[in-house]
Amino acid sequence: MSQTFQFQQQLTDEQRRYFHQHGILHFKGFVDRDTVREFIREVQRVESYFLKSDTRKVNGIPLKFGSDADGGKIIQRLAFTSHYSDRLRDFLKDPRLQALLELLGPFDGRIGENEKDGLVVNHYVNTPDSQFKQLGWHTDSPRDLFLGSRIQPMLNVGLHLDDCPTENGGLRVLPGTHRQSLAGLFFRKKYFIDHKPDKREVGFEIEAGDLTIHDGRLWHRVQQSPFYGARSRRRVMYIPIITGAYQPKTADSPTPFYHRLGNLQLPKVPALRPVAQRWGQLSLSKLLG
Repeated sequence: MSQTFQFQQQLTDEQRRYFHQHGILHFKGFVDRDTVREFIREVQRVESYFLKSDTRKVNGIPLKFGSDADGGKIIQRLAFTSHYSDRLRDFLKDPRLQALLELLGPFDGRIGENEKDGLVVNHYVNTPDSQFKQLGWHTDSPRDLFLGSRIQPMLNVGLHLDDCPTENGGLRVLPGTHRQSLAGLFFRKKYFIDHKPDKREVGFEIEAGDLTIHDGRLWHRVQQSPFYGARSRRRVMYIPIITGAYQPKTADSPTPFYHRLGNLQLPKVPALRPVAQRWGQLSLSKLLG
């Protein structure tokens, strides 16, 4: 399991060292249970609005639909959620979240409320008709390439709204892979279609209100719960902390190609192996510029 910390307004030297070595941080009780319940109500209100208005995309980003434990229709991935909730928008201004920007080192970071996919809420639940039970191995970096830019440093910050011990599945990471070569970044795993556990992976003992942070270059996945129905539920609000040129999304924004990757069965391409070998000795900093 990963080491846990308490957040006291600012990061400590120990927390900085741990993040730069492993690419992850886990803060216990970042918000209290009353705040968690408030956030869940806000997410449900936004979800209800999307369902009633038959919204399928937000700023070009598709919503993912599925069924809850009672068979009712739910949205399992919401995008730009803070655009529809003043309370969630206010949370993004929390000074403690701003303090996390220093983890990006010399790069100027910001909370991407209006960029990428905005404030994302993932709702994993294991039911026969669920469309969002797990997520295969991936990093968050290649989407920059699909958007026409170099790979930019970013943080994926998750506020957890449900208790999720490791026995219930949930987030798994490969610590230290944020410092890998380009070959590792692109070819260590088969993006999204590889769900196999890795002997080096690390899980998290999550309680509602915890905050997890991982470097966008870190390999990670979401393990499917062995349970069904309400016991398998796992809701997470993901706050993107990003760098690079400001690229806000609007209602006219096209759907990025990377949103189709999760459904692709990628073929094996032997011709790419020499490319991987040539890139094998390159540092990620070469591509970061």
